[in-house]
Amino acid sequence: MSKVKITDTTLRDAHQSLIATRLETDDMLEIVGEMDKVGFHSFEMWGGATFDTAIRYLNEDPWNRITKLKEIAPKTPFQMLLRGQNLVGYKHYPDDIVYKFVEASYNRGIDIFRIFDALNDIRNMEVPIKAIKKYGGHAQGALSYTISPVHTIDYYIKAAEEMVALEIDSICIKDMAGLINPMDAYNLVKSLKDNFDLPVCLHSHCTSGMAPTSYFKAIEAGVDVIDTAIGPFSFGTSQPGVETMYAMLENTEYKSDIDIERVYKIANYFKKLKEKYKGLLSEAAVTTNTQILHFQIPGGMMSNLVSQLRDQNAEDRLDEILLEVPKVRKELGYPPLVTPLSQIVGAQATLNVLTGQRYKLIPSEVKNYVKGLYGKPAAPIDKNIEKLIIGDEKVSYEKSPELKNPTYQKFKDEVKDKIKKEEDVITYALFPDIALTYFENRGKTIQKPKPEKHHKVEKTKPVEESQHFHVKQPAQSNGGTSLRSPLPGAVLKIIGEVGKPVKKDSVLFVISAMKMENEIVSPASGILQKVFVKEGDVVQTGDVLATIA
Repeated sequence: MSKVKITDTTLRDAHQSLIATRLETDDMLEIVGEMDKVGFHSFEMWGGATFDTAIRYLNEDPWNRITKLKEIAPKTPFQMLLRGQNLVGYKHYPDDIVYKFVEASYNRGIDIFRIFDALNDIRNMEVPIKAIKKYGGHAQGALSYTISPVHTIDYYIKAAEEMVALEIDSICIKDMAGLINPMDAYNLVKSLKDNFDLPVCLHSHCTSGMAPTSYFKAIEAGVDVIDTAIGPFSFGTSQPGVETMYAMLENTEYKSDIDIERVYKIANYFKKLKEKYKGLLSEAAVTTNTQILHFQIPGGMMSNLVSQLRDQNAEDRLDEILLEVPKVRKELGYPPLVTPLSQIVGAQATLNVLTGQRYKLIPSEVKNYVKGLYGKPAAPIDKNIEKLIIGDEKVSYEKSPELKNPTYQKFKDEVKDKIKKEEDVITYALFPDIALTYFENRGKTIQKPKPEKHHKVEKTKPVEESQHFHVKQPAQSNGGTSLRSPLPGAVLKIIGEVGKPVKKDSVLFVISAMKMENEIVSPASGILQKVFVKEGDVVQTGDVLATIA
C-alpha cells in the first residue's frame, strides 16, 4: 500500500462551502507560495462557483486568478472543477465553447480537470473529456455521490465503466453533501479498485461529521487521494482538516509525506483571514448536522442558500426550506444535489416556501430540467409535477443537436468592442448579462462588501428612487391590476410593450434571483398600462412591476 496523497481545497471548495466563494485573489496570493512548498498532490483552486462569483460579486477576472497564482506556486499541479457540458455555469453550452474553455483553462495553468455531471449522465461529460485529452490535461471523471433507492454500488460501477470508456485518467467519488458513511466508502472504493486500474480519489464534506472516518476506511480500501482543507477553513460544510487526517494516519503505513510543520504556520494566516470574512459565516456552515443525511444539501449550496436568504430578509425560513428540499428532490427523480441541480432544486424549494404555494413560481432552469435538457434522471419524475411544470410540452433526453452548432464567432461579434482578451469572449458566452456588467466595471475601484457587518454582497445596479417602490399599493391602481414582484431580484428582461394587449399568464418579466431566471406572468388579460421598472433594476418582494388595464 502506497502512502496516501492529499489534494488541498482551501482555495476553492473550502471557501465556497463556508463563505459563499467570496475569498479574493489578493488574499490567496499572500500565502500560496508557502502552500506550494507543503507537498500537496494538487491545489483545487478554480472552477465550481469561483468563476461566477468573481465577475458577479468580486469584480475580478477569473482567468487572471490562475495566472497570478501559478506565477507564485509553479510546483504544485492546479486542479479545477468542471461541470461537464455546463462548464462553470448552469446550462449546457455549445461544443465549440466547451473546447475553447478547456483550451484557455489549460493554457492558463490548469493541470487536472475534475469533470462531473449532476445527473451522472456520462453523455454530458463526453465532449469535455475529449477536449481535455486533446489539449493534454489530466481528465478525472467524477461520480456525483448521493443516496436514494436507485443509487447503488452497481449504479456507480456502471457509470464508472462509461467514464473509463472515454479514457479518463483517474476516478473521483464526489460526495458533495458529506453523505458517504465509512463502510459505504470502503465498499465503493474497493469495488472501483477491483474493477478499474486507475487512481481513485475521495472528496467529501464534514457536514454530517462522518468524513474523516469515511476517509480512513477509504484509505484502507486503497483510495489514492483524499481532499482536505487547511485548519480554519476545514470542517463544518467544508472538507476534513489536513492536520486531522495527518494525525490519524501518522502511525500507519498510509502516512502522508506533506510538511505538516509548514501547514501549521499557514493555518495561522488563514485564521486571521477567516476573521476578515466572519460576517459570511453562518451557523449552518460551521455546525455538524446529521439531518443532512435527510436534506442532502452540499456545503456550497448551504452557504449560498443562507447568503441568499439573508439578502431577502428570509433567513428565518431556512428550516422550512430544508424540509421542502427532499420533497422536491423526490418529485424530480432523485437528482444528486450538486451544481447546477442543487441550485435548481434549492431554488424551487425556496420559492415553494416563500410564495406560500408549491410550484406557483417555477424558474426557467427547473422547466428545462424537466424537459430533459440537463440529461436523464436516475429515477422517473413525478408525472403530476411534470404536468404542473411544463404542461404538455415534449420531454426528450437526447442531446440537443443545436449544441453542435458553432457559436464562438457569434459571441465574439456581439462583444468585439468590449473585450480586452480572447478569454473575454468565453466569459460572455457563459454569463452574457453578468459579463457585460463586469466589462463595464472592469478596472474601476468599487466598494468591497464588508461581510463583518452583514452588508449586502450583491453588486447589481441600485433601484431608482420612486414612489412606485417600497410603497405598498392597492391591488387595483388607476383602474388597472397591479403586477407585483413575487420575489427579490434583478430585472433581466421586460417582455411586451406599453399600450399593447397581454394575455393572462403570459410572460411579462424575467427576474434573476438565486442565480435562476424566473418568469413573471400577467395576472390578467388586458392592456399593458404602465411599466415601473427598467432592465437592470433590483426589486424587492411586493414591488409593483407594471399595471394591466
